[in-house]
Amino acid sequence: MKNMTKHEAEEPIARTALFLVVAVAALILINQYQIYEVNKLLNSKSSGTSFFKGFGSNDLSNVDLSESKSTAYSIALLYPLKDMQTVEDTIAVMLPSGTPEYGAELGVSYDDPVAALNLFSRKLYPQIKNDLKQNYPDVWQRYLSLATKPVGISCEYCCGVGPIGIESNGELRCGCSHNPAIQAVVMWLMQNTDMTDAEVLREALVWKSLWFPKNMVGLGNQVATNGASGDLSALDQLGGMVGGC
Repeated sequence: MKNMTKHEAEEPIARTALFLVVAVAALILINQYQIYEVNKLLNSKSSGTSFFKGFGSNDLSNVDLSESKSTAYSIALLYPLKDMQTVEDTIAVMLPSGTPEYGAELGVSYDDPVAALNLFSRKLYPQIKNDLKQNYPDVWQRYLSLATKPVGISCEYCCGVGPIGIESNGELRCGCSHNPAIQAVVMWLMQNTDMTDAEVLREALVWKSLWFPKNMVGLGNQVATNGASGDLSALDQLGGMVGGC
């Protein structure tokens, strides 16, 4: 067998390094584009009080999700941005602790996002997807209507698929554990609660924030401060991704 030269041995390493650099740059550009789009919308409004209905309130009854064009838009629509002026504030708003109302029924807790990730992706996703398609076509169509919009129901920070995680027929655009997990959250809430689409989406983004804390908190803080974030050092304590891809 021919021995590889030093140059030949280094080529795969160089290609891998180049791929990682390109992937990181792409994620940065995606985030910056989302912030640009939200800022453009903010600047197009005549005053701060004319921003999205439901802004700064936990009442999502008047939120129009057709406004959303990205994960950043969804954050602007669904979260009280006035309470997210620092990274620490944003962490408090976007990263809850304890158990959600449905947590006991499913056996999940905000305090253990890895266990929830595994349950949602490995057990719940295949079961509920099959159940909805066969027995609850109205809920399945409702799910498709929301999840195929660019509202952020996806694993965009680990696989780069953007804010939409499924195809028009409901098949996954990426098979990593985070994507079926967030889809399962949406489907289960639609089937088992009386939540509106806006409430379902906000809960899905809660789990997305727990699984991608640094990305989501950073994005939320930039949206809340109109891109003029101050001290970002608190982001360093947050992980980039929770759970395996």
